[in-house]
Amino acid sequence: MEVILREDVEKVGTRGAVVKVADGYARNFLLPKKLAVAATAANKKIVEQEREAYVRREAKAGSDAQDLARLLADVRLNFHQRVGENNQLFGSVTAKDIADALEAQKFHIDRRKIQLQDPIRTVGEHKVTLRLHRDVSADITVNVEPEQ
Repeated sequence: MEVILREDVEKVGTRGAVVKVADGYARNFLLPKKLAVAATAANKKIVEQEREAYVRREAKAGSDAQDLARLLADVRLNFHQRVGENNQLFGSVTAKDIADALEAQKFHIDRRKIQLQDPIRTVGEHKVTLRLHRDVSADITVNVEPEQ
């Protein structure tokens, strides 16, 4: 069965592509989840219009993310935490803490966009990457100091 994909589907195709898939896969998975529509002439026109709107939205989101990355380039966050032996923190600085500190500086960044492999557990300066858009990321400096 030929279908037009409305979203990127892994190992099948990208948004707007006309692909041939098994009838059962289309009937039981793609069509009910609104990931694809049947490949008819009317649907092709509708999907083309949706694709153009999607491209415009993505371009605007990308340019907004680049502007935000320029603003975030010189942001420095300071945290004061209790410290034990060997400059190890009691607790840690997590992505949620960083998102809250950014929120206090009027930057609205979702905590899921903060690329932090493990929570910060040591004193010092740390570079943290923010994934603002698919193609745009920004680095901020997080400084953790001992509490007085």
